[in-house]
Amino acid sequence: MSNAANLKPVFIPAQPVENPVRRKMLVAATTGATAVGAGFLAVPFLKSWLPSERAKAVGAPVEVDITKLEAGAMLTVLWQGKVVYLLRRTDEMLATLPQVGGDLRDPESKESLQPEYAQNEWRSERKDVLVMLGICTHLGCAPKLQSRAEGREVRGDATWEGGFFCPCHGSKFDYAGRVYKGVPAPTNLSIPPYNFKNDNLVVVGASSEGGQNG
Repeated sequence: MSNAANLKPVFIPAQPVENPVRRKMLVAATTGATAVGAGFLAVPFLKSWLPSERAKAVGAPVEVDITKLEAGAMLTVLWQGKVVYLLRRTDEMLATLPQVGGDLRDPESKESLQPEYAQNEWRSERKDVLVMLGICTHLGCAPKLQSRAEGREVRGDATWEGGFFCPCHGSKFDYAGRVYKGVPAPTNLSIPPYNFKNDNLVVVGASSEGGQNG
């Protein structure tokens, strides 16, 4: 007889006794963990479809309090990701508008963007308050508010009556954002829709039904 026939394993591991209660607990725990994991994956996915506060704000009107905005001063706000200028013009600033008409490319704003109630000489609903995008119509730079004295002394422009000057490429605009002739910018600075909620609260992004023109 072959010796192989007499060989027996030294150790035979015992078969584990089936424990139905423990098995159910393991299955339940595994299922629960899978569900929780799926939940963690689903929450970020669902949140990615929900509009964030920032996204909901895009395009929404912006209220601006101009109570402390002094005559001759300007403040800036963001609306739709764009810079908006709010300038409280003095009587002296307004007096320059008819004086420079002959030097402007589009003095009546026929080729420029503005609400109907702002298509006038001062390009605003109220003469004293200018609401305008601070984006040059040439290449999107930010024109700077520049007084008559600054333009004449700093730039040596003997004909400058004050307004907005774009230092990037030299475009010039009057105190109504109307573009001068012979500069790179093709049109006047754009006027966004806006209205006055009261004397000192401007709502940028919501059109007025009719200008006060005063």
